Amino acid sequence: MNDKPIRDLNADIDHILIDETALKMRIQEMAAQITADYAGIEDLLLICVLKGGYVFLSDLSRAIERPHALDFMGISSYGSGTRSSGAVQIIMDLKEPIVGRHVLIVEDIIDSGRTLDYMRRNLLARSPASLRICSLLNKPSRREIDVHVEYIGFNIPDEFVVGYGLDFDEIYRNLPYIAVLKPEVFAHLQA
Repeated sequence: MNDKPIRDLNADIDHILIDETALKMRIQEMAAQITADYAGIEDLLLICVLKGGYVFLSDLSRAIERPHALDFMGISSYGSGTRSSGAVQIIMDLKEPIVGRHVLIVEDIIDSGRTLDYMRRNLLARSPASLRICSLLNKPSRREIDVHVEYIGFNIPDEFVVGYGLDFDEIYRNLPYIAVLKPEVFAHLQA
């Protein structure tokens, strides 16, 4: 039996940036646009960037009103910090080839742009029929590499956010909203 006290995740939240209702509404809008844009395309493949994108992918996939397949990639550039380390690596690759397929990358957040730029170049080298990017969140003020993104849910300020799949040190993913984490929670990493 673990005697460690259970952490109150809500106590670590400074404020809610995007509530559940706004998330649901925007994802429905994005899914409708994707459904329209891929009308007549029979071989759509959504590639989720793990781990942060899994909640967004789940809701987006259910809202897209056309057949599509799913696959997953694990890409790492953060470690346990709050900013991208700049070193991008594939830690889990796709299960199937994407040659000739219409691919939509589904990402949780675009920060510096390094991860998506690396992933985009890697996937383009595999000869898909088309490649587009869909991200729930975008931090334009942090962009170091310009990556064209066809579908963006929300532009957000340069604050450290968690919830709805996004984590800090592997927790907070289960929060049903996007929230700003209190700075004191991760202050020890910035010292």
